Amino acid sequence: MKSLRGCCLPLALSLAWFPNVLYGQELGNEQLESLVPLQEVAEAAEGAIAEVTDKPAAEPETDAAVEAAVVKLNVTSRAPDLFRPWTKAAPSKSSGSGVVIAGPRILTNAHVVMHASEVLVQLRQGGDQLRGKVTAIAPGIDLAIVELLDASGLDGITPLLLAAELPMPKSHISVYGYPTGGDDLSVTAGTVSRIEFTGYNFGTWGTRVQVDAALNPGNSGGPAIQDGKIVGLVFSKIQEADNIGYLIPPEEIESFLKDASDGEYDGNPQMFDSYQTAENEALRAFLDMPKEMTGIAIAEPYKDGDDYPLKRWDVITHVGPHAIDNQGYVEVREGLRLKFQYYVPKLANNGKIELTVVRDGKSQVVHAPVAPDRELLIPTLKDRYPEYFIYGPIVFEPVTQEYVRGLGGQGVSMLMALDSPILKRLYEAPEEPGEELVVVATRLFPHPITKGYDNRPLGVIKSVNGVEIKNLRQLGELLRDSKDEFLRFEMADRNESLVFRRSEIGEATEQILTDEGIRFQASQQLRDIWED
Repeated sequence: MKSLRGCCLPLALSLAWFPNVLYGQELGNEQLESLVPLQEVAEAAEGAIAEVTDKPAAEPETDAAVEAAVVKLNVTSRAPDLFRPWTKAAPSKSSGSGVVIAGPRILTNAHVVMHASEVLVQLRQGGDQLRGKVTAIAPGIDLAIVELLDASGLDGITPLLLAAELPMPKSHISVYGYPTGGDDLSVTAGTVSRIEFTGYNFGTWGTRVQVDAALNPGNSGGPAIQDGKIVGLVFSKIQEADNIGYLIPPEEIESFLKDASDGEYDGNPQMFDSYQTAENEALRAFLDMPKEMTGIAIAEPYKDGDDYPLKRWDVITHVGPHAIDNQGYVEVREGLRLKFQYYVPKLANNGKIELTVVRDGKSQVVHAPVAPDRELLIPTLKDRYPEYFIYGPIVFEPVTQEYVRGLGGQGVSMLMALDSPILKRLYEAPEEPGEELVVVATRLFPHPITKGYDNRPLGVIKSVNGVEIKNLRQLGELLRDSKDEFLRFEMADRNESLVFRRSEIGEATEQILTDEGIRFQASQQLRDIWED
């Protein structure tokens, strides 16, 4: 695959938290740029999804009304400490922008308020900073909602409306926000240069608007305005290019707000099959595609099995009623072609999408399954904190994509040397429901019962006393219920086995928790194992 120039480093959050993982992409298409979240780090800064009842918003009448609706967010956050999962990383301070919408609520980027322990809202007209809380967050599409603890703080501010349609290329916009370089509101002129359907974060796909505008750290979460309405929310830029930034368009914002309105955000339904274009003459002849036929070929179905409706070498000719061309694009409006997946979340119904496919020369309609996330044995944490439990000197943790990325090059080299299943199965689906890879997350805590062991982390637990380990909860229950004199931990890689006397490792647990200043033996989701 081809890679675009302009590889980026994040300004505020590691790409481990916002990876552009491409799933279901057309084979041979270029990879997406790594994008910079525009959140300002301030080392010495100045300063669960809830059900929402919307109030209708009136249309702002003046530029002053628009300016009043744009706020600054000063955020204190505590990211996970993946290698000390019983605690969190040190607090960090950063700032971003937000915009008041109907509710009244404040719309911003997920990366601005990710893992926030405190959100302070500064209004343009000044006054004390107002305390807010995150009530909805979608890390994949990079959107979040903040509400004030005292909603009256937004009295007198007219919420802004979302534009009804995508902006037109070459049209002019004004970008509002609080970027680095000053304290007051900044307004920057720009031009819409491109609209595409592409990858966001954590395998999520959506519509994205490219603009030519001077965007800087702190602009994240600020609105792009056209005719007094929001035509996009700033969320990223290309590091090595001047004045190229990206907006989340109104249709993605509307979808997020509608999804989160029931108190739980599910995510946009997507397809995860792999495709290839049907332009090559020999390929078309092999697929028995006449000249007038257009579509895109299935290179690899997402799942095997007779009951899965898509097969290798199927040619998808239509998504719903929309014809797909030989490059996998559909016409959205005159002059605008987007990848056919654009229509998947719009047309999906009850977890399925209607497709017209040609198989063995015959056209037929199938209903393919769709879902917000790809099934992965090694999932992403997104905005969650890792699960863990501690038993004696061992810290157990399910492997996540963030954990692997956090290892860096040296850690990955160690996994290769260990012939670890972590690398072999990094993007595989679980073989059975609930399957996890459980890893020894850190070096063993110092204690006399560890004498003679190599004390290397990263070992994947294969079995305990011959019982195969399926996930962290099962491991905890097995250790709790064991009556054996010895506990034998076998690894699924080249790490050495660990054997402890059950009585000694049980006694060591409380001592180690006390010595290390660890409050809880297990993460909240697993504490019931030891409390029963």
